[in-house]
Amino acid sequence: MTEIARRLRAFLEQNGVEYERIHHQRDFTAMETAAHTHTPGKQFAKAVIVKIAGECAMAVLPSHHVVDPERMGSALGGSQVELASEDEFGGLCPDCEEGAIPPFGNLYGLEVFVSPELAENERITCVAGHHAEAIRLAYRDFDRIRGPEGRRRDHLLNGR
Repeated sequence: MTEIARRLRAFLEQNGVEYERIHHQRDFTAMETAAHTHTPGKQFAKAVIVKIAGECAMAVLPSHHVVDPERMGSALGGSQVELASEDEFGGLCPDCEEGAIPPFGNLYGLEVFVSPELAENERITCVAGHHAEAIRLAYRDFDRIRGPEGRRRDHLLNGR
């Protein structure tokens, strides 16, 4: 059995977050992981790495949504926003498998934008650093430990 990312596990434990660990079939898309963990798409939080004016940041949104770089750039006052390639962010999360980044950008020095739609859920599920591990936790705990700095800008992420 795989493990959740070491940094994520320590962070959750240090912050007293209760979570359910879900081992599932190895997969590579948020929609597949949502299905394999029996999670409705609106409750599955996927992390997408974007570049804002050349700097990496994290967008966290429901699994069935997509980031609209043009819309996000406009909301950020005309900043250039583009999706980052895995080559551009591959080394940002060294304790995670490529493409299995959990939605806790604050653990990796990334600014985080979270879709307000995720806040409508009591619980969310997300990848945990490996393609066969996920965690389910209360949204209020996710919101609490991700830190206050990004909350005022979450409305900037409204892609579908």
